Amino acid sequence: MEEDGTTLCNCDGIRVGDYILESKLGEGSFSVVWKAQHCLTGQQVALKQVYLSKLNRHLRSCLNCELTFLSSVNHPNIIRLFHVFQANSPHPPGKSCVFLVLEFCAGGNLASYINQHGRVQEQIVRRFMQQLGAALELLHSHHIIHRDLKPENILLSGSEDDLLLKIADFGLSGIVLPDDFAETVCGSPLYMAPEVLQFQRYDEKVDMWSVGAILFELLNGYPPFCGRSNVQVLKKIKSSTCLPFSQLILPGLNPDCLDICTKLLSRNPGQRLSFHEFSRHKFLR
Repeated sequence: MEEDGTTLCNCDGIRVGDYILESKLGEGSFSVVWKAQHCLTGQQVALKQVYLSKLNRHLRSCLNCELTFLSSVNHPNIIRLFHVFQANSPHPPGKSCVFLVLEFCAGGNLASYINQHGRVQEQIVRRFMQQLGAALELLHSHHIIHRDLKPENILLSGSEDDLLLKIADFGLSGIVLPDDFAETVCGSPLYMAPEVLQFQRYDEKVDMWSVGAILFELLNGYPPFCGRSNVQVLKKIKSSTCLPFSQLILPGLNPDCLDICTKLLSRNPGQRLSFHEFSRHKFLR
């Protein structure tokens, strides 16, 4: 990993390494993502700044998993990692940070797309799910679980008529080998599988629950189970006898679409679709 400096640039912007920060795209508890531009080439990138001092042992392991995975793959539905370097933070100054130079997606994220379009047409939803399936196939082959799949972490590129989905933000990802389990509670409550919310051991099927929640939200315009806390979300999941589909779309919904969504959002991970069952489902054909 290269060491690089943070300086003021003569073009009225803050320079980090070879990049000029333009605007903040997002912020989490231990990282910030900037829209940035290469000083010489003008290439626009997303610069993910990770505060090393905020990482515990688990998060450092997740960062290593993220760097190892992204540096070894080049897939149209996975965000590309171009470069990694270490430098001092521009905000606040002086803190040591790792910077990931990532592909910039001008189309924003899937959350903004849903907010703008509301309910998404079924044929578009099918195409989105096929693309997510292609990305998940690569993760599955590397025994990686993402653990934070949600619309905010799915970026869009391309034109409105031919959008390309890209899974991003692998900051909570980890490796879980076959017949093994993870125990760390992490993710976003609205998209977390019930076994995670209940502090139980889990495997890669937590990602399939998240895919089901995203599928449901694309179709309906809202997540399947809402709440202000993990406890409230879990209570909604446990008390639900059927998925709360909008009555405006349910009569015209393809039975295969309803089937795949219902089986992805099975409370029992043993009955939930595996990745292989998901990828072979008739809805995606």
